[in-house]
Amino acid sequence: GLDTHWCYRDIVDVVEQAGRQLDTVVIPKVSGAGDVHLVATLLTQIEEAMAIERPIGLAVLIETAIGMVNVDEIAQACPERMEAMIFGVADYAASIQSHTASIGGVDENYSVLTDAVEAAERERHWGDQWHYPLARIAVTCRAHGLRPIDGPYGDFTDPEGYIAAARRSAVLGYEGKWAIHPSQVELANEVFTPAPRLVERTRRIVEAMRTAATEGKGAVSLDGRLIDAASIRMAENLLAKLEQIEARQTLDVVKPAATA
Repeated sequence: GLDTHWCYRDIVDVVEQAGRQLDTVVIPKVSGAGDVHLVATLLTQIEEAMAIERPIGLAVLIETAIGMVNVDEIAQACPERMEAMIFGVADYAASIQSHTASIGGVDENYSVLTDAVEAAERERHWGDQWHYPLARIAVTCRAHGLRPIDGPYGDFTDPEGYIAAARRSAVLGYEGKWAIHPSQVELANEVFTPAPRLVERTRRIVEAMRTAATEGKGAVSLDGRLIDAASIRMAENLLAKLEQIEARQTLDVVKPAATA
């Protein structure tokens, strides 16, 4: 973190010796645009000194109250390097002095009771105390061309809890979620890889809209639901992600054979 005396030496030592192998540097506890500019300036100087031709990207952890307040200026700080924002839920909870010990999970105390009705048992409905920061980061990222990434889920013995948290962030537009244990990697891939039924429906949407366009229609019904230009944009985004995943899978398969 930039609030420690290790930051500058970590960057200098690591990037000078391994900069050509680095894709991205993650900056923790970013509080404002100045933090991003500091690291970006150090990287530029080191890249020039060491003749590192490929610029190293930046991802920032939003995990403090002040970082959340300044999230928009942080997103715009260094567009030539900035790639992603990550929600650091544990330090964020500490920063806002949240009464919870759950890292990325839900808490029964963040809930509401139904109104008291005579002779009826009151129901408790759990809420999601992390909805605001997750949604805030997702909107900011999409507004500035960055990738929103969800942070950790602390209980690695609870795969169902991890999947639920990952699905929540995926619905909000997140592209991935941290895994703090090897068992969580497969779970993340399961959630963030589009499901076959969704892919099949998406392709049907694209085909239906193409047919509608040839007939001069701006909207059409599919399975009893309206689809229009907004539907095609959502479909194209999903298919683009699927193509990236398939390309990566092909690369992973081809690489060992090529090396052998």
